[in-house]
Amino acid sequence: MSITVTGHHVEVTSSMRNYVNDKLKRLQRHSHNLFDIQVILSVEKVRQKAEATIQISGSKIYADTTQPDMYAAIDLLMDKLDRQLIRHKEKTKNHHRRGKNVRMEDDEALLV
Repeated sequence: MSITVTGHHVEVTSSMRNYVNDKLKRLQRHSHNLFDIQVILSVEKVRQKAEATIQISGSKIYADTTQPDMYAAIDLLMDKLDRQLIRHKEKTKNHHRRGKNVRMEDDEALLV
């Protein structure tokens, strides 16, 4: 897994880089197939923006947030990515079983 943290109109300090790396460890517990993570931190006037693209086997996940504080933007970004990874994991894990169970329940409802 490679992690790239870059800045746009902001210098990425070592504390920011360490903060992002610590937060990304939380995402690894949902999926071991994280290949490439790109995080871009940017400043637009008074808004601090954090965006990330994660490449998983077969797909990409993207999220971005804008906050007045950079660390708050990073926190919200990781929350969004966490929810998207959970949704992606559930979708790939239970995709076929969910379809069969729903059809059976619908057929039973029609017979009753």
